[in-house]
Formats: sequence, C-alpha cells, structure tokens
Amino acid sequence: MTARQGMAPPRRLVVLRHAKSAWPMGVDDHDRPLGPRGLRDAPAAGRALADADCLPDLALCSTAERTRRTWELAAAEWDTPPPVRHDPRLYGADVPELLAVVHEVPSETRTLLVVGHNPGLEELVLELAGDALDDALDNVQVKFPTSAIAVLAWHGDSWHDLTPGTALLTGMIVARGNRTN
Repeated sequence: MTARQGMAPPRRLVVLRHAKSAWPMGVDDHDRPLGPRGLRDAPAAGRALADADCLPDLALCSTAERTRRTWELAAAEWDTPPPVRHDPRLYGADVPELLAVVHEVPSETRTLLVVGHNPGLEELVLELAGDALDDALDNVQVKFPTSAIAVLAWHGDSWHDLTPGTALLTGMIVARGNRTN
C-alpha cells in the first residue's frame, strides 16, 4: 500500500471574495449592498463552484451586507445549500483572525467555504499556499478581484492543522455573470 492509499481525501478550503458592491452615499461600509455587476456575478460564482465540484459542507460568511447577499445568490444556484454561519469576526479580518475562525470548524467538514473581504482573503490564500497548480498562485498575486474564488487542498486530521505553507492552491476562478448592454 502506498502512502497515498492510506490517506483520507484532502480537505478543501474554498475562499470567495464578495461580489462587486455599490457605494451609496451615507451608507456605512458594513451595510453596503451589491452593485449591478455584483448582482450578476454572485450567481455566477455559485455556478462556478458547482461546475468545479467545489460545493461546501459548511459556509462561513462575514456579516457585511455585501457578503451575505453574495452568499445568498451563490447558494441559490445549488440544489441543496449547506449550513451557513455568519461570523462578525470575518468582517475586515486579517490572516490570524481568519485562521482562528477556520480552526474552529468541526473536523467532519471536508470542504469549507469562506465568504469575506480583501485584503484579508488574498493574504490568507498567499500565506496558506505552499505550492500551486499551473499559474494559480501568480494569478492571486496579481489580483484577487471581487467574485474571485480560490481553492486550497490540504491533508490534515482537523482544521486546526491548516497552517501557513501547508496547502496546495489547486485553482483560481473569477466568476463573471452575463453582461447585457
């Protein structure tokens, strides 16, 4: 038996930056809604996750309006959306704060989706990825735009085992909805 045959399938951390938001006057940053492009791109993100076979067992979502709406529109594209936890610690979180939340995820969860904000999400992907397939890491380093999805795979017994440099960045997708003029 090879070492791989005895290993459990890898866990996956799927990171989704919220879709494009609007900037209405007098609205607090936390309460900003999605803009027209975001309303098109968020469902496209849900379809992209389904097409890539990256549907999560659990979703963690920032409490900001734009992340909540991104989650709702993306998850509406799936037959059976997973449970979601809206966590205020994800709003404006840096890498240590993001990892602290991820480390609390139950070990039964094999694929976790985190819906949040930059710069924290981009920095999280770059810090966790010890290696990458194709040019995914270069793409994240260039830009992690709204509606970007990064998929990291790693082996570990619990989410607490996910530490910097231990994951493989298997892909990056930038979901864009249909444009109409």
